[in-house]
Amino acid sequence: MDYHLDELSRAYRLMKTIREFEERIRSEYQQGKLPGFIHMYRNQEAIAVGACIDMTNDDYIASTHRGHGHCIAKGCELEGMMLELACKQDGLCNGKGGSMHIADMTKGMLGANAIVGGGPPIAAGAALTAKTLQTGGVSMAFIGDGASDQGTVAEALNLAVVLQLPMIFMYENNFYAEFTRNPKPEGRIAERAGAFGMPSIVVDGSDFFAVHAACREAIERGRNGGGPTAIEAVSARYYGHFEGDPQAYRDDAEMRAQREAGDPLPRFLQDSRTEGLDANVIADIDREIFAELDRTVELALAAADPTPEKLYTDVYVNYEGRAMQ
Repeated sequence: MDYHLDELSRAYRLMKTIREFEERIRSEYQQGKLPGFIHMYRNQEAIAVGACIDMTNDDYIASTHRGHGHCIAKGCELEGMMLELACKQDGLCNGKGGSMHIADMTKGMLGANAIVGGGPPIAAGAALTAKTLQTGGVSMAFIGDGASDQGTVAEALNLAVVLQLPMIFMYENNFYAEFTRNPKPEGRIAERAGAFGMPSIVVDGSDFFAVHAACREAIERGRNGGGPTAIEAVSARYYGHFEGDPQAYRDDAEMRAQREAGDPLPRFLQDSRTEGLDANVIADIDREIFAELDRTVELALAAADPTPEKLYTDVYVNYEGRAMQ
């Protein structure tokens, strides 16, 4: 597959933005400036970007508790995200969702989800909507390797096959389900999903080009009435389950080796297909990302908190989409 320079620049910008967004909020969180819980997405940037870069706002994704990367890859604005993580009233969810429940319906981002395996049934419903209304849209559910064992996921797999839904099951196998090492060999998740009767493959989740090629084919299949696809993208988790996790369950030597071998950003830049992205282009993109993060963090920390009466809004929504108190 040939790539234009603007496509490569966009892919790098998205992956680098995810990386630096994560590192910046990690720093702010460690200083006590951000409330709640956060789960880092570092080392899985190529999965989110490879999966979402060909999607439009009319396509849907259902995320996980580790959802910042999915948000950015799907086009959510950094300012609204940062405000939401700071729980401010102008955040994407008016400060009520925070990190684990961040969403943006205008971008087709149906929300992060603290329920393990909670996303696939939602994505199946979105895919059914797209098929029924003949919008040409597709939906994608991001699923962790631990969530692959959940009954909700099996039910969504079955429903997607029976109804031939335009849906992609994107399994992010990062080797750990919370604090437990995944005992399954790579490929077992895709094999099990394929047994439901859909195409299923395993790709290297640290290789943007491999993920993108698989997802582009799956998206086209869904748009053209070919039904669902399962993809298992394998990329080791960089940090712990949550920020502050001491990772006592993880061997230091193994972790260092995984971090060195599985970083998608240098791998992307070392690929012969990115030769057109010279050092000056990369430096310009990096400067713009850091400047934007500085701006959004400053804005978010200074922004107003939701007022007490906001507690009673966004509780119900009528069919016209207006909030009802």
